[in-house]
Amino acid sequence: MGIIRVTGISVYAHHGCLDEEAVIGSEYRIDVSLHCDLTAAAHSDDLTQTIDYVRVHEIVRDEMKVRAKLLEHVGQRIINALKAEFEALDSVTVRVAKLNPPINGIAKDVSIELTA
Repeated sequence: MGIIRVTGISVYAHHGCLDEEAVIGSEYRIDVSLHCDLTAAAHSDDLTQTIDYVRVHEIVRDEMKVRAKLLEHVGQRIINALKAEFEALDSVTVRVAKLNPPINGIAKDVSIELTA
């Protein structure tokens, strides 16, 4: 068993419940942890025996382009797309953080984390 982590994926997207967020957009940071058996790749040195993190990055960016009101919905779409792409996944954890969220106060970010 092992974990592949792709962290700090930076995306500008237009998620949120406010109409202004659809127009203005915001910066997001996405972290993905992919739990799978890495034994074959560790011995073979063969990319086809593991999860291609370049493809993980592409999937995250593609899903972030599709507007949603809730970060929970975006996170679940990312999980669904990763599981559809990589049969070897035992589980995946996705954290989606909206940087500088539009709230009445100061907050560095607001995030959700889902595991499936």
